[in-house]
Amino acid sequence: MGLMYRFLGFMFLGFLLFCKAEGAIRYYDFVVKESNFTRLCSTKSILTVNDSFPGPEIQVNKGDTVFVNVHNQGTYGITIHWHGVKMLRNPWSDGPEYVTQCPIPAGTNFTQEINFSTEEGTLWWHAHSDWSRATVHGAIIIYPANGTSYPYSKPYGEQTIVIASWYKADVMEVYEEAVASGAEFNTSDAFTINGQPGALFDCSTGTTFRLPVEQGETYLLRIINAILNEEMFFGIAQHNLTVVGTDGFYTKPINADYIMITPGQTMDVLVTANQTASYYYMAASPFSNSEAPFLNATTTAILQYIGNQSAPSSIPLPTLPGTNDTTAASNFTTKFRSLASNDHPISVPKNITKHILMSVSVNLIFCPNDSCSGTPDGDRLGASMNNLSFVLPTTDILELYTRNNFSQFTTDFPLEPPTFFNFTGDVNVTVYAEQGTKVIELEYGEVVELVYQGTNIGNAQNHPMHLHGFSFYSVGTGLGNFNNQTDPDNYNLIDPPEINTIQLPKNGWVALRFVADNPGVWFLHCHFERHTPWGMSMAIIVKNGGTTSTSMRARPAYMPPCPGS
Repeated sequence: MGLMYRFLGFMFLGFLLFCKAEGAIRYYDFVVKESNFTRLCSTKSILTVNDSFPGPEIQVNKGDTVFVNVHNQGTYGITIHWHGVKMLRNPWSDGPEYVTQCPIPAGTNFTQEINFSTEEGTLWWHAHSDWSRATVHGAIIIYPANGTSYPYSKPYGEQTIVIASWYKADVMEVYEEAVASGAEFNTSDAFTINGQPGALFDCSTGTTFRLPVEQGETYLLRIINAILNEEMFFGIAQHNLTVVGTDGFYTKPINADYIMITPGQTMDVLVTANQTASYYYMAASPFSNSEAPFLNATTTAILQYIGNQSAPSSIPLPTLPGTNDTTAASNFTTKFRSLASNDHPISVPKNITKHILMSVSVNLIFCPNDSCSGTPDGDRLGASMNNLSFVLPTTDILELYTRNNFSQFTTDFPLEPPTFFNFTGDVNVTVYAEQGTKVIELEYGEVVELVYQGTNIGNAQNHPMHLHGFSFYSVGTGLGNFNNQTDPDNYNLIDPPEINTIQLPKNGWVALRFVADNPGVWFLHCHFERHTPWGMSMAIIVKNGGTTSTSMRARPAYMPPCPGS
């Protein structure tokens, strides 16, 4: 019996060591349902997770595994995506509708397995079907692995800051009306910080989010831009900010009065409460450099020093750049560098085996019989990459691909624009895009350089481009047309930022590099929510390697059924 207890003890010790080496396993239940919320003087029903807006936080340590059982108690299908998590070899749980799965039908549930690997810092999760992510989203907090620490002094406290959109109308009605007509989407009625519009909006003074702070202490703000269609400036009155991470990776410290954060991005920001004990507004306001409609409004929250002081008669606001201050936006976004330390090394790909040049445009889509209302001529607003406006299939691409079924998509997405022209100058090509469902197929281990090229077709503007399944290195950016002979000479191959969402500048270009070492089907799209249904998206398939560890995991026993299946 003593030997048996000793054997069981060794077994238990081995299990603990295995858990420490492989990371812990955690479980969450997400109940998706309609809940009533009162904002802007009126009450409405919105789709939520666990009756909260923003939704619940997922908290893990680096290397953990999480199982989330998504119970859809709403009235229509939905999917959930784990934004910035690589999901190594496991595209089955990545979440984009009709790319890696079909929507979870109302009244059913689906358990997704989220595999954390090299990510550390702040990421987020959100719905990835229609416009449900307007209210279905939340933070993912990835703490350092057990036995390790932050690459900076541990902050006294931390707070997640989620900036989001608020519509008085039903978001799905806004979405469906625009999709049916081919016209522009309506803008939101407010922005929110942690679910509250702030004192500058009607009926919102008493509910403004407040962050209590101790004088002299440093806090970590985990900032997420969950807004549907606006890039945002953010700052805190009379307080300096220090950016120390973005998109789940550490950066060299950036000292700034403000940040500029695009939809899909996350930033880890340190702020020290070193001013006179009082109340100070933190605020976020939009940046826009195009003719597209946007909400020109400011959402606020309060940084409140702990003590007996009363609120001042006028709480100071931060001085943020103007809505069209391109210089201020660029000055901030070009400062990012990877930390690139011994404890947090990087590996920038050097020997490129696959070059992709991808023009990104806002277009028109021809409508038969002038039946749409996107333009006076009866056409539909659209968008494209390499002049192909992506159309989602009716069965998800991952399911089709693993069955060797190419009936709804092809693998001949062009690796360069079909027509070369002065992309950022006077456009002399058609504004109309072709429609189709084409993907790029990569061999496992290919070393990829992808250059996004903005164009002056249609409504030129910035585009926040997001790639599922990978982080990548942003090695270069510039204005005008990319020159493949001279521009690479100015690449940063020493400490480029490692990210998952990149801002493509208006009438400019940005170059990124990654190794195709994650087999599966991975969505690539603009994170402006109006551009994805217009067709500014596509998918990349990375083939299996030659071993089990370089191949996709097996299909789960249950996947949400596709319509008609």
